[in-house]
Amino acid sequence: METNGNGITSLLDEILAKGVELKASDIHLEPREEYTRVRYRVDGMLQDGSPIHKSRHNALISRVKVMVNLDIAESRLPQDGRTNLKIKKDHIDLRVSTIPTIHGEKAVIRLLNRNHALLSLQELGMENYDLETYKAIISKRTGIVLVTGPTGSGKTTTLYATLTQLNSKEVNIITIEDPVEYQLPGINQIQVNVKSGLTFARGLRSILRQDPDIIMIGEIRDLETAKTAIQSALTGHLVFSTLHTNDAPSAVTRLLEMGIEKYLVEATLLGVVAQRLVRKISPNGYEGRTGIYEVMIGAYPQKGMRTLLEDGLLKVNKGITSHEEIARVVSLEG
Repeated sequence: METNGNGITSLLDEILAKGVELKASDIHLEPREEYTRVRYRVDGMLQDGSPIHKSRHNALISRVKVMVNLDIAESRLPQDGRTNLKIKKDHIDLRVSTIPTIHGEKAVIRLLNRNHALLSLQELGMENYDLETYKAIISKRTGIVLVTGPTGSGKTTTLYATLTQLNSKEVNIITIEDPVEYQLPGINQIQVNVKSGLTFARGLRSILRQDPDIIMIGEIRDLETAKTAIQSALTGHLVFSTLHTNDAPSAVTRLLEMGIEKYLVEATLLGVVAQRLVRKISPNGYEGRTGIYEVMIGAYPQKGMRTLLEDGLLKVNKGITSHEEIARVVSLEG
């Protein structure tokens, strides 16, 4: 086994190239007692890559750290870093997180491929009725639109498709994100930087002095951000953001739990989209993903609103996905 620097560099290059080839969203480098396990998250599911000899683990993790300017001497504390690389023809943004485990440091490398075309609203997987409902919601000039779901459910993709649809030379769109996942032409994007004091709440206050028409906040995480978002909607802005809730009605509950007055939620909330990503059936097993959606107008469920489960079962009936996939991503308790 090679243990020199060049060998480790080419090993990491191979791992990254494999990740890009598989269209993986994340690569896990996991120290085990006997070996290092390499896993790739493809279409939301982890799959094993080729294991690596234990003797190469520390050098590999050090190489990952050097790549994103982390402290290679510090192995007892979690670290985070980022960089961008060109892998073959693809421009890839990398985000790296390391944590100490009992067998050594584990690294997770998130891959964001800038060459992958952004989806349009029509390509997300919304059924026609939901798509037309959503388009009607986002055509308003003021108010708040929320996209909800767990991490990795495609919320950012939906927001980017929405902003692309609304973008024109007549409107000023500003986002504050953590992180900025893709660069959107003609849209002003701000990266959260907690170390320098640029939080969602602080950035949002600054955005309001920039004469915006449309504002996108990556995530409403606290009462201060929620209050500023509500205030922005009340003062004539169209605001988009995300929350971590299981379904659309729960978004209202979450805002109330944060401390927002009920009448303010009712006055400003234009609608909520809850979503999940499911793998699509193809002849050789699953390939690619599509969204399932629940679109709620205003602050309360309306008659005829299709739930996530109902939208999922509709896609099963159309042969797009399977019952197993729907059961995996949607709680079937009702």
